[in-house]
Amino acid sequence: MHCRSHCAACCIAPSISSPIPGMPDGKPAGVPCVQLDQQLRCRLFGRPERPAVCSSLRPTPDMCGQSAADAMAGLLRLERMTRP
Repeated sequence: MHCRSHCAACCIAPSISSPIPGMPDGKPAGVPCVQLDQQLRCRLFGRPERPAVCSSLRPTPDMCGQSAADAMAGLLRLERMTRP
């Protein structure tokens, strides 16, 4: 499966605890990553500076749903369920 254009739910919904260029303390859930461009694409895609957690994430039908709204809702739900 390929990423859906103009979605970026996986770059907005989850919290990321590892440093990201421009976000040295990671990012909180629901906050867009500073590395998203205006087309909602990752500026670090394929680069060594990209956090391992981001590089390991792969789109799946279960995660992405039928729309960007489905993906965002599902990932935010997972984020809430996995909060300590």
